[in-house]
Amino acid sequence: MKPAPIVFGSILLAACATATPPELHDARVAYDRASHGAAAGLAPADLHVAGEQLHAAEMSFHDEGDTYRTRALAYAAERKAELAQVRADTIAARDEHRAAQASLDALRREQVSLTAARLTAAQLEIARIKHQLELTQQKLASVGTVRAEARGTVITIPGSVLFATDKYDLLPQALVKLNDIASVLVNDAPDTRVSVEGYTDARGSDEHNLELAKNRADSVRTYLVAHGVDPSRISADGFGPASPRSANATPEGRAENRRVEIVVQPKGGMRKTR
Repeated sequence: MKPAPIVFGSILLAACATATPPELHDARVAYDRASHGAAAGLAPADLHVAGEQLHAAEMSFHDEGDTYRTRALAYAAERKAELAQVRADTIAARDEHRAAQASLDALRREQVSLTAARLTAAQLEIARIKHQLELTQQKLASVGTVRAEARGTVITIPGSVLFATDKYDLLPQALVKLNDIASVLVNDAPDTRVSVEGYTDARGSDEHNLELAKNRADSVRTYLVAHGVDPSRISADGFGPASPRSANATPEGRAENRRVEIVVQPKGGMRKTR
């Protein structure tokens, strides 16, 4: 398009003799807007076509003046310039949409990865707690009867091992067992919650049995706290003759019901187990 400057210069010289048709003016404005906008980078082929069309209109105006042909060519040039701009805007919108979609996909992948990492961490923590409780059960097997229940690991110690009849002061032989329990709770199961539960047989009044059971549970708790168990993680309660392990009709059954149960459960579990 090297001849264009000559044509535009000739037109300027002839401007006094012939007024520029509005279609050609609009075509020039439209092309200038498109060439200084996104079309220059995103729709160069369409912009080139619009430039050639405008050049044809300028040549017609230079050669023929304000004729029907000049106006038609100028009108077509304006439409081509507008088409180049529209195509550029469409491409820009498409690219923006793709970029947004790519960002969204990346965010989703990150979220999936983060969720998987959290799930793995949770599974590892569950496995760690399970292993910890298994070790606790093994170490406490020599202290008393140990069993796994939904409420946690339950250590059952016969009342006769811990207390004299109708008393709640700990017997000397009880201290060895409670020392072992305290050592496990402090060193091997620090991330657990502990509940001490006292039980009696059915003889005597409910009021007396509940008080005796509570005092016995408190005695065990006090001893464990004194030997290193954090008081914030251990509770004590008495349930009297509730939840018997055997029938109260026989001496053997009543002896089995007189007991202290120490429930060990992961932190966050139910504090109240009965």
